[in-house]
Amino acid sequence: MVLFVTGGSRGIGRAIVEAAVVAGHDVAFTYREAGAAAEEVVDWARAHEPDARCRAYRLDVRDAAEVERVGDQVLDDFEAVDAVVCNAGILRNGVAAQMSDADWNDVLATNLTGSFYVARHFLMPFLAQGRGRLVFIGSLAQNGISGQANYSASKAGLVGLSKALAKEYGRKGITANVVVPGFFDTDLTREGMASGHKDFWNTYCPLGRMGHLDELARVVLFLASGASSFVNGAEIPVTGGLDWAS
Repeated sequence: MVLFVTGGSRGIGRAIVEAAVVAGHDVAFTYREAGAAAEEVVDWARAHEPDARCRAYRLDVRDAAEVERVGDQVLDDFEAVDAVVCNAGILRNGVAAQMSDADWNDVLATNLTGSFYVARHFLMPFLAQGRGRLVFIGSLAQNGISGQANYSASKAGLVGLSKALAKEYGRKGITANVVVPGFFDTDLTREGMASGHKDFWNTYCPLGRMGHLDELARVVLFLASGASSFVNGAEIPVTGGLDWAS
């Protein structure tokens, strides 16, 4: 299996890349600014699974033309892609009344529009090969979080996008699903999550802890694989139960 993962140089994306390599899959992943971190991932993959192909590509998913260029290069390098994981995302926190146009637009352009650009590019190759998996990395913020109107809107938008693609292309062998992570120890949560939110999570999560990235990566790999062939248009919570706890 060949996976294409956006934002694969750190955090959730890196965990997905590493889990895929260990499972024997080939991986193309992107980064925007963290070139050194991307090289570390490639070196890690080479050291742990010398036979696996793992390549990094610089990509700003906000740029449709760049998505087309990099996507074509990946298809040339790997000949085919079986699953696309749209993970690239940013935070720009602030209350709505004081949120700048730039902070709103940057988050929506990266998290939602960029995911659409990536999915759109690979739909035609998926149609040609008669199969494909689209996996979007969502967030509990899709239900709304104070101080994150832009991020919440972008993640809610991924749910609508995924369900629309699931309905449009399911009969063509292409599935689209959203993984909804809870609290995992990543750069985004360390830098963008208020301490009060972290305390609430650890207090009320039924499992009483944050998630481990390998637990999330395994769910993503399942959705990227043939084993998930009848899972389509779903939101898969990987939250330890906090989303339904009362």
